[in-house]
Amino acid sequence: MKATVGDRLVLASSVVDGTVRDGRIVEVRHSDGSPPYLVQWLDTGERTLVFPGPDAHVEADVGLAPPGQAPVPGGKPVVPTAATWRVQVIVDHDGPETTAQAVLVTGDPDHVGASGRARRNPHDPATPVIGDEIAVARALHHLADRLIDTAEELIEDSTGRPARIHD
Repeated sequence: MKATVGDRLVLASSVVDGTVRDGRIVEVRHSDGSPPYLVQWLDTGERTLVFPGPDAHVEADVGLAPPGQAPVPGGKPVVPTAATWRVQVIVDHDGPETTAQAVLVTGDPDHVGASGRARRNPHDPATPVIGDEIAVARALHHLADRLIDTAEELIEDSTGRPARIHD
């Protein structure tokens, strides 16, 4: 893993309903970009020294200047024209039941998540991939519903009128 100052560090949780941490790398201690990194967490503002594990990934800085440097001539920050959102899905098996937790990681500390479940008929053969697919599909479907509901609420708040997003 290699990083530079200004990159994002995302720590995915290894448990269902676990917290996803998202922070900005403010200091790289080795010239080759290897860990550890001093990270400022977006949800708390706290700075900690992090030795990232296998549940972490780095996202390159997409146009914001590193701390202490001028953003661009004229003093205006570079505004990215695209955003990267990631969906982290954690699948857990407990006997005949499979649970999937889908979390949308957008850079906002308030992550949106949803879960889905599948239960195997006791008379069916144990084929975990089928339960995984059903549970994940249900979690993603619930996550999509939550995003649509949130968008409708935001539209209603900004217009003062009821909103309905059509498929």
